[in-house]
Amino acid sequence: MSLWYEFSKGIYKENPIFRLVLGMCPTLAVTTSVQNAIGMGIATTFVLFSSNLLISIIKNAVPKRIRIPMYIVVIASFVTIADLVMAAYEPALHKSLGIFVPLIVVNCIILGRAEAFAGKNRVLPSILDGLGMGIGFTLALLALGLVREILGNGTIYGYPVLGSGYNPMLIMILPPGAFLILGLYLGFFNWLDRKRKVS
Repeated sequence: MSLWYEFSKGIYKENPIFRLVLGMCPTLAVTTSVQNAIGMGIATTFVLFSSNLLISIIKNAVPKRIRIPMYIVVIASFVTIADLVMAAYEPALHKSLGIFVPLIVVNCIILGRAEAFAGKNRVLPSILDGLGMGIGFTLALLALGLVREILGNGTIYGYPVLGSGYNPMLIMILPPGAFLILGLYLGFFNWLDRKRKVS
């Protein structure tokens, strides 16, 4: 496969949220606003990039019996870095995301990429795979957060966009709203795929 394919597959064809339906816990919890979505997306992209890079470098030195625990140690180290940097430089965002930043350690997207890709491929494709998956994850979070924030608060990134007379749809910033919007997006992407196959 080409390097471009390794990078671009995570953005649409193997998008972690809309195509593979992975990482639903943070997806549904943090997409109440654009700011939260971007913050979680950047943190996850950093961890995907860094862990894929290191795991690809050390894969031949790690015995097969302990590869999963080793991957988790590597991932946890980068999650700790992301968590501490966010706490130091973006304390309000860190507080808003809460427990979901440390929980990146158990995000199935990250361990899945480590096991399925970085542990079997060279460094450059692994880096591109991590970046592509991270960007795809971030874009999906942003798409969900944008709709939920506009409909639920009448704002984008905290700035009013629908005027003072708008009555926010509270359900959109609650868990049922997350499931509803996610379901609509999943249905839309499945419809697109079927339409492409027919034509």
